[in-house]
Amino acid sequence: MFAKWGSLAYHRRWVVMIATLVLTVMGGMWGLGVFDRLSEGGFGDPTSEAVRANKVIEGTFGRQGGDIVVMYTAPSGSTIDSPDLKAKVEKQLSGLPTDAVKTVASYWNIPQPNPFGSADKSKALVAITLQASDSNTQLKDFARFSDQLKVDGVETQLAGQIPVQKTISEMSGADLVRAEAVSMPIVLILLVIIFGGVVAASLPVLVGGLAIMGSMALLHAVSLGTEVNSFAINVATLLGLGMAIDYGLFIVGRFREELAAGRTTEQAVQRTVGSAGRTVVFSATLLVIALAGLLLFPQSFLKSLGYGGMSAVAVAAFVSLTLLPALLGILGHRVDKLSMPWRKRMAKSEGGAVWARLGKKVMKRPALIAVPIVAVLLALGAPFLGVKFGEVTEKVLPAGNEARVAVETLNKDFPAIAKTGLDIVVKGNTSQEAVQRYAERVAAVPGIDTAALAQEPKDNIWLLSASLDGDPLSDASKQAMLDVRKVTPPLGASETLVGGSTAVNVDSLNAISSRLPWMALLFIAATFILMFLAFGSVLLPIKAIVMSALSLSATFGVLTWIFYDGHLASLLGVTPSPLDSGIVVLMVAMILGLSTDYEVFLLSRMVEARNKGASNEEAVTVGLAKTGRVITAAAILLILVTGAFAFSQVAMMRFVGVGMILALALDATIVRMILVPAVLKLLGNAAWWAPGPLRRIQEKLAIHEGGDVDDEDDHKDDDNRPAQWQRFPQPVG
Repeated sequence: MFAKWGSLAYHRRWVVMIATLVLTVMGGMWGLGVFDRLSEGGFGDPTSEAVRANKVIEGTFGRQGGDIVVMYTAPSGSTIDSPDLKAKVEKQLSGLPTDAVKTVASYWNIPQPNPFGSADKSKALVAITLQASDSNTQLKDFARFSDQLKVDGVETQLAGQIPVQKTISEMSGADLVRAEAVSMPIVLILLVIIFGGVVAASLPVLVGGLAIMGSMALLHAVSLGTEVNSFAINVATLLGLGMAIDYGLFIVGRFREELAAGRTTEQAVQRTVGSAGRTVVFSATLLVIALAGLLLFPQSFLKSLGYGGMSAVAVAAFVSLTLLPALLGILGHRVDKLSMPWRKRMAKSEGGAVWARLGKKVMKRPALIAVPIVAVLLALGAPFLGVKFGEVTEKVLPAGNEARVAVETLNKDFPAIAKTGLDIVVKGNTSQEAVQRYAERVAAVPGIDTAALAQEPKDNIWLLSASLDGDPLSDASKQAMLDVRKVTPPLGASETLVGGSTAVNVDSLNAISSRLPWMALLFIAATFILMFLAFGSVLLPIKAIVMSALSLSATFGVLTWIFYDGHLASLLGVTPSPLDSGIVVLMVAMILGLSTDYEVFLLSRMVEARNKGASNEEAVTVGLAKTGRVITAAAILLILVTGAFAFSQVAMMRFVGVGMILALALDATIVRMILVPAVLKLLGNAAWWAPGPLRRIQEKLAIHEGGDVDDEDDHKDDDNRPAQWQRFPQPVG
């Protein structure tokens, strides 16, 4: 099938090229509309008790608390009780658009004494609640009037959920642009060095650009039916460009190899798609399935990341299998035009002698090499055992940022306002006395400071507020919330619901932890089935899963050591804090997918050699020789693309950047180039074994490497090819 498609792509190359360009470019232009539909929310589990409680509260009593908290500092020598300051502030607040602002509560318009003034009378608060409930509209409305909140001659600070979200969104967008501006020129230069020519180097970049455009179109389509978080754009850009470069390296490299072996352009395109193209499809399928695991979680934030990643990988693979073969068919030997002086030297060393020698050295003492590497990887992963998870807070912003400073000042000078509590809903035909006794039982729970009625009852729904003693995300506060849910409800109550930020966080973490095993099961099953069908071995998929797990463990151990334990935190400019669970799950999906991606590239050439009769050691050596340079180059380029986020101003983006650098560096070098050959040597011929019935199923499906390429044509030039590509004698045993 793949070789036939390669032949069709060659014979209809102009049609395929134009159709792919029109489809992706037009789709990308339409996809720009997704930016008007992105949200900044979706972190909670919509089916959880906490979210249900918040919905009942909003539907019955209206939205509670302030979306925006404005802090005014009186000029030197004055206080917040100054009539002049009051007049200036109220003049500005009176002009706020009523279609955007629902309520304004300030130090000056609520009964005195109130908690909206600092103890020394130097600062006063204004809490603004917006009309809109969705984050996208809230951010747009806030942008309309944010400048109106400033008062001449008065220091003004903006805190609250919306200003923090707006700052994170703006910084993330700016970081994305900056990362691309910095990394792309370096990537282009390295591609020229790796390919030894300008024309060949430009092809993966073209595929990457089209992959990003196509993924924007798919995300726009998805946003018409469901919520899409803005971070999905970052993921789509990162993976679209990264995977396009990976696939481009593999396909263009194989095409040039076929040309160098004396094939015609048509034969080279056909054979490239029939071999490398098939590998790209398997690799992309595994990565899409790994990212599809994000759709198992109820949070729309995680689903959005899944949509972004799946779209980018799918489009990158699609363009790599349509536009790229067509362009190669058009270019032919001109793919080497504008070659660099070192291109001829590179062509002579295509056999990968360095990687072949490395493989041979590793296989001389496989146990001596494998055991220490596994021990080190497990040791690196140890810190992750003590990690704690949290949510996105102002701490993801750099120290000194205006929004972060405003929140920190609010927490310091207005502890009563900043103190986060629990919102408790009591539903049913109960009495005030029963509710009061219930509040007393809640207040007696360890970790709870006070509990009292917050609103007059409405439609047989009562609202209580319980304040927490400590940090709302501490273990003690989380346990207190769980204990409150166990408190005996009031007599006559049909249901009690506990909400608030602590409850939302706990419920979200529980939803993630309950579905992580299913995500792992999906990845393991998909990896085993697809790799077995591709390579016809039972042990190779198992080995791939174990290798990916080791790489994942080591990466998260180091990330925990830095971002949670605080080692090197000052050097990286981050504040140690619990890891954001959503970003961790995203990283799990990406690292598992990418590690399997490199495994497929490596094993495809090993199996290809094995199918020609190579022994176990010969197959491993040939696989390393043929893919070592490509995998290393792909990893370096992907590190540049994704690692640029390590310099982001936002901590969670920096977490992704550092994590990808660690994962790619470990996986593409230590794991794939050293540990995998050692393990394959230890396994021996058993590595390629499968039970008879399963082997027959795999052979019937005929999707093993090289199944579409004519065998006679495959070997007619063997005598003129490098030694490791001549037909091997059939191994014994």
